This record gives sequence, C-alpha cells and structure tokens, in this order.
Amino acid sequence: MIPMVNLKAQYAEIKDEIEQGLAQTIENCSFILGPNVQAFEQECAAYLGVKHAIGVASGTDALHLALLAEGIGAGDEVITTPFTFIATAEAIKYIGAVPVFVDIDPRSFNISPEAIIKAITPKTKAVMPVHLFGQPADMEQISQICQTNHLKLIEDCAQSFGASVNGKQTGSMGHSAGFSFFPSKNLGAFGDGGLVVTQSDESAALLKQLRNHGSSVRYYHDIIGYNSRLDEMQAVILRAKLKRIDQYNQGRQQVAHWYSELMADLPIITPYEDNWGVHVYHQYTLLSERRDDIMKALQDRQIACAVYYPVPLHQQNAFKTECAGLTLPVTESVAANCFSLPICPYLTQASVEEIVGVIATVIGG
Repeated sequence: MIPMVNLKAQYAEIKDEIEQGLAQTIENCSFILGPNVQAFEQECAAYLGVKHAIGVASGTDALHLALLAEGIGAGDEVITTPFTFIATAEAIKYIGAVPVFVDIDPRSFNISPEAIIKAITPKTKAVMPVHLFGQPADMEQISQICQTNHLKLIEDCAQSFGASVNGKQTGSMGHSAGFSFFPSKNLGAFGDGGLVVTQSDESAALLKQLRNHGSSVRYYHDIIGYNSRLDEMQAVILRAKLKRIDQYNQGRQQVAHWYSELMADLPIITPYEDNWGVHVYHQYTLLSERRDDIMKALQDRQIACAVYYPVPLHQQNAFKTECAGLTLPVTESVAANCFSLPICPYLTQASVEEIVGVIATVIGG
C-alpha cells in the first residue's frame, strides 16, 4: 500500500520533540493563546517575511477573517478561481460578498491574469488568487492589476507554505493572506489550524479581535467577533514541523522531479514549473484523457491516487443559481482530466518507479 502522504513516517521522525512539548503544555495548563501560539506566530512571521502572523482555528477561518480585516463586505465582488477547494469561495460568501469565478491558466492551473482583467467591474473590491497545489500564481501580473485598479489582494496560501516568487514567500505579496494547517498540508497540524498574515498594524489588531470574540481586553468586546483561535497543542506540533519545512518541501520537490523525469516520454502532461516561482508540490497533479484507466490500475495495485477537483466551483450545486450559464472551458477541461499521485518527503525512488511503471503499462510510451 502506497498512501497519498505518509504522516506516520513524519511523526516517527519528530515524535520525541512533539510529545515532550505536549507534555510540558499539559503540565503548564496554558491551553488558549499560550506561549507556543505566540512563539509560532513570531516564527512564521520571520519565515514568511511579514510583519504580523495571527493563528486561527482553520484555513477557512483564515480567509474569512482576512476578508473582513480588509474591509470586504456585503455586495462586493471578489474575483477568484473556480478550480480550488470550496473554502476559498465559502469565505467570500460568509461575509455576503460575491465570488466572481474566472478561468485558469492551462499550464499552472492557477487563476489567469488576463481573465481577472476582463472580470473587473465597479463592484470589484478584491482579487483572491490561490497558489494551487503549491505552485505560486502569477503574482507579478496580479499585483500590478490590483494596484492599477485599487483592489485588495488576498492570497489563498492553503497549499503553498514555503513556496516563493522571485525570493518572496507566498503570503507576503498581498494585503493579507490565509494559510491552512490541515494535517496533509506541507506544514500540517494534527487537526485543523490556520494563519492570517499581513504587513498592516491596523489589520493585525483587527484580526486579533476578530479571532477572539471581538475582544482585545478580556470581557470587553468592541466588535462582534468569532471563536477562532489556533490551539496551543497544535502550535507545539507546528513549531516542530516549521523548523523542518524547507527539508520537507525539498523532499517533495525531489519526488516530483523523479516522477517528471520518468514520465518525460509518456503521453501524459506532468506539472509545469516556471522559471521564477518555487513550486512546493502540495500535490503532484497530471493530465490525461486516460485518467480513469490509470487510476483503476493504480488502485488495483493498492497505490493511492485522487482527483483534485472533479467538479469546479461554478458547477457545484451551491453556486448553480448565481453561475447559471457560466462556461469556463480551461477549468472544465482540466477538471475532467486531472489526477494526483502520492507525494511526500518519505516516498522512495523505488516507489516512484513502481507507480510510473503502472502508469506506463496503461498508456505506453
């Protein structure tokens, strides 16, 4: 059996450090916004090159609170991608704003800058690109579009911790950004967790209130907020993993390059890497018209595989009324042909060769 991601191997490597930290936290009885959360926030801010990092309960909450902190509200339009997990659009809907879905780039699967430009209206207030599968979006063009049109830029970094563009970390190039620490992420907790980052002192102060029931002084509530605090136990785990994030990402990159080299002569489209963004391979996602045949062959050999994402957001029932008649041909084609292979730092070259061997038997050379 080859799983999509081997969390057991990762845990075995850092087990002693994590269990010691958890035991100390239990002994100290400091469970909510304690010293590990504060230290993790500082360490993340330093790593990402941002002024403020605020731990929250999930990646979805991170995007939700980031939108609120940037002043996006009811009726505002937020341009985003339909080829992503639904949390991206859910966060927009939570605040009464309108997600405007536009098509994606056929190589990177990220939002198309040209499509963003065509979708801007007087109601547009923000753009939310997703750095999908660990591949940074075209932030140079998107940043310029937002500056020219006076739009807020909110990065969805749920899949891109450690990815960068021309030396700048994803999350550091917009007005604010949201990260997810779902267990399977490149930097993953042992449950849900999230992070909002910003360079703005004002936004950071508001975010700290929003995550903690609208309070900055205990039992004094200036606004209506939320209960969305990163758990102290999860911060212990994340601090241990943060020290190793570059190592983890380099391991993923090595596995991805093994895959791509071995499949170079096969009739299949492997992930695209540009020459200015660093891809951290949260997923290794390919395109093939023989997807179903390939996946069946892999599953027959007990090799995990998955489709991210089979139904684009503009075709989901949750958006069928507002997106009625909307056709996004690149997104729809990618969704019909994409599939992802196992990837993590602990996948051996022999396992990669085995996986590629199965694919080769299906589609030939």
